[in-house]
Amino acid sequence: MKHPYLAKLLFLLLFVCAGFTGAFAQTGSVSGRVVDEKGEGLPGVTTLIEGTTLGNSTNMDGTFSIQNIPAGPHVLVISYVGFTTTRQPFTTVSGQNAALGNVTLNENTTLLNEAVVIGYGTQRRQDVTGSLTTVSSKDFVQGQVTNPEQLIQGKVAGVQITTGGGQPGAATTIRIRGGSSLNASNDPLIVIDGVPVDNAAVRGSANPLSLINPNDIETYTVLKDASATAIYGSRASNGVILITTKKGVSGEKLTVGVNSQTSLSRRYNSVDVLSADEFRATVGRIAPSKTSLLGSANTNWQDEIFRSAMSYDNTVSLTGAVGKLPFRASYGNLSQQGLLLTNRLIRNTGSLSLNPVLLNNTLRVNLNVKGSWIDNNFADAGAIGSALAFDPTQPVFNNNEALNGGYFEYLQSAGGVPQQNVPRNPLALLNLVRDRSTVKRSIGNLQLDYALPFLTDLHANVNVGYDITRSNGSKFVDANAASAYFNVPLDPRNTTSRGGSFNQYAQNSDNKLLETYLNYTKQLGTATRLELLAGYSYQDFQREEPAYATFLADGSLFRAAAANPFYTQYTILSYYGRANLTLKDRYIFTGTLRNDASSRFSPDNRNALFPAGSFAWRLKEESFLKDNSTFSDLKLRVGYGITGQQDVVAAAGSDYPYIQRYALNVPTAQYSYFNRTSGAYEYYSPYSPQGFNRNLKWEQTTTYNAGIDFGFLDGKLNGSVDAYYRKTKDLLAVIPIPLLTNYTNQLVSNVGSLENKGIEVNLNASPIQGERFKWDLNANGTYNINKVLSLGRQAPGFAGIENTGISGGTGTNIGIYSIGAPSSAFYVYKQVYDENGKPLQDVYADVNGDGLVNNNDRTLFKQSAPKVILGFSSNMSYDKFNLSFTLRSLLGNYVYNNVNSGNGNYQGINGSTNFVSNVTTDANFTGFSNTTQERYSSNYYIQNGSFLRMENVTLGYNVGSIFQDKGTLRLTFAVQNAFLATKYTGLDPEIFNGVDNNVYPRPRTFSFGLNIGL
Repeated sequence: MKHPYLAKLLFLLLFVCAGFTGAFAQTGSVSGRVVDEKGEGLPGVTTLIEGTTLGNSTNMDGTFSIQNIPAGPHVLVISYVGFTTTRQPFTTVSGQNAALGNVTLNENTTLLNEAVVIGYGTQRRQDVTGSLTTVSSKDFVQGQVTNPEQLIQGKVAGVQITTGGGQPGAATTIRIRGGSSLNASNDPLIVIDGVPVDNAAVRGSANPLSLINPNDIETYTVLKDASATAIYGSRASNGVILITTKKGVSGEKLTVGVNSQTSLSRRYNSVDVLSADEFRATVGRIAPSKTSLLGSANTNWQDEIFRSAMSYDNTVSLTGAVGKLPFRASYGNLSQQGLLLTNRLIRNTGSLSLNPVLLNNTLRVNLNVKGSWIDNNFADAGAIGSALAFDPTQPVFNNNEALNGGYFEYLQSAGGVPQQNVPRNPLALLNLVRDRSTVKRSIGNLQLDYALPFLTDLHANVNVGYDITRSNGSKFVDANAASAYFNVPLDPRNTTSRGGSFNQYAQNSDNKLLETYLNYTKQLGTATRLELLAGYSYQDFQREEPAYATFLADGSLFRAAAANPFYTQYTILSYYGRANLTLKDRYIFTGTLRNDASSRFSPDNRNALFPAGSFAWRLKEESFLKDNSTFSDLKLRVGYGITGQQDVVAAAGSDYPYIQRYALNVPTAQYSYFNRTSGAYEYYSPYSPQGFNRNLKWEQTTTYNAGIDFGFLDGKLNGSVDAYYRKTKDLLAVIPIPLLTNYTNQLVSNVGSLENKGIEVNLNASPIQGERFKWDLNANGTYNINKVLSLGRQAPGFAGIENTGISGGTGTNIGIYSIGAPSSAFYVYKQVYDENGKPLQDVYADVNGDGLVNNNDRTLFKQSAPKVILGFSSNMSYDKFNLSFTLRSLLGNYVYNNVNSGNGNYQGINGSTNFVSNVTTDANFTGFSNTTQERYSSNYYIQNGSFLRMENVTLGYNVGSIFQDKGTLRLTFAVQNAFLATKYTGLDPEIFNGVDNNVYPRPRTFSFGLNIGL
């Protein structure tokens, strides 16, 4: 399934393009300036020659110029979000320019003729039959945005975007209309400028998307129902996100843009633990004999490990044309400190796009290249948990740098040896560790669109792309660090080396793409349009990781390298087609069919067929509504389709789950012997057989969607409502199996089904559109119900498949997949309370009434996934001032407070005779003396996590012309995470899996920015 000629083809296409650079026809051009009703230039307006692919966008001052237009009469279509599309007739003469002067656009939010990005092309919004939402750069979340997906948080109905905390470049979880799988991936497919990117984890980077500069992004389009996504069938069950980056503009002058932002981030809350004085009083009351273990200091350990963090984010872009070659180039630099000491991210990015039109306007070329270089300095998040538990009466330092690096630690009685199994000094966990990585990523493609000379309505498209990542990193723990003091060398006779560690890692990932398709578009009369598309896609993914030995801090060998490096590869081959038919501008039919083959399944189950169909009826164009002044738009949509899932690595841990294979047991199982010849101990690792399932096949999701698009008051109020039902069958799930039936007691299999059903509402309003004061609003909401329908054949009394491990206890899980319950349900004991509402220690309800309280009395309780997702945005402008904000809310989500279940009792005081550790203030309420296995599963620790967050508030001022009218300047001041309203007693309730354990706090960030256009 490999294509060794892929690189040669890319080189050939680049060579051909280079050869054509002098082949421009001697034709005419058109230029002008697009302005609003006040006469001010509008940047970024789309200008397109009707019936052709010739066009571009306006410059910062609203000017535009389109080259290579055949002589004769034409119509220029001018469109911009929020304005009425204008058609401007003109005539070109060979070798001359048609100057149109100022063209005024009037405001209108109907947007029916706006071109929206869909799979493999664009489409008029009025012809869209599926459920999709587009967010352009003018509506993005402002402020310090590190990860590009944060740009649309709270902006799209049906989409939940959850960052994994406040760490720079933290991992983000994206869910579209709930999760469609149990153990396979639930992440959407992300396509950047036509390249489906690899969402797999990148070693050395918490979030692979953080390698992309948000300032280079122009639009997001989220495809949600099967009708919209089925063209990407193989990975579309979880939705598709199409990202379009900013492109070059054909014009007469070069435009330079500078975007600079300086931010200050601060921690605004902390976990409620006892202060030093409160801790002394509590120890004296609970365990008077241990007061001798206390110190005399007053240390706030959370204050010691956190700081106010600075960020500097700068992007410079050049947009214009060199001769007749439109281009855009940009360079970005981000230097961002984390709240945790030693945590830092530095990102350098570059992008280049070229989009000439060649061969007498028949060949359109789009070349996009993006690259990034990230240097990470990670901080051990374990320091957060240690800061909550460490004795606040002890000092930070011990005044002896030779002893544990100069940091206070709990010691054994002899020789300054640190105690084992005790909390470690939080500051030492940060300052005695150097954890760094370098990650380089490049995403690019060359796309050629050629109008065949014998049939100009037929276009041939070739898209060759890649997504390459190179990463490496190392972690060094100082020899004096108590956390690694007990590391010893391989040779037990070596007693002089001890402590610390040094290990390395690297990863190379290669994603290659080749796509070709034919697209036939025919206008049949004035109101009927036919579009046919058929194509082929090849995508190959490879990942390799070299094997490294690990060492002690002084260079002594700690563990030998594995015998073989890691390597994996899988391939997807696809054939797809789509037909769109618009009749009388009223009745729109869309049909899609895709056949995918994935190497992750056996040849017997490798291929799958994904069909979809949809219909839209534009009622506004019917005679009984055409002249109605109440409605500016009214369209009904229905759709059906099937999409697939083949990403089983999350569940199987391998790209080859159907093949019998063996794994090297490093470092979990090794044996040693003394080699008398070499005089050294040698270690060998055996291979062990892995579980496999020859019958594994595609997981499939069937989606039904019905929607209505509407507009009132000449487009001042418009929106959509969608109702959907999604059912996934042949779930890829890890299920328990009988012993001796395979090489494991759990196996990835196709079992059972689950469903998601819900309603989405999206509203846009422009209540005020005056000459000086304008106000635009957006509100969106989603209600989603998720339920597991079946889990295959199981033994009687089977409660479900436990999941979601927590900290504490032995192998404790707090979640369960259970038939009839949400896939994010908690599985807990029912806590019993006294008459004052205080939980009784280790007293739980006998739910099944058998006279015993045991694991059979655990019950389903609440869910971590929200039932309701809400977003609200406002954008007001008055003269040169602008004020905007974005609110987000999740309702019906619950959180397991793992901080309190572990630290909300007196175990840290009663549990040992050699040390004491701090507790949360919840311990003084419950009075629990220690921890037990059952208490970790008490529903007492399940708390309401519903919240309202002010995601961003931005105040902007448009200074106007600077440098003697040669440039423009805009100033902004933004506050992110301005406030959080919630009943949750922990640090932050926005945690995707619902387990609050050691979460890196989200900061409140204040940003000052300036945008300069020259």
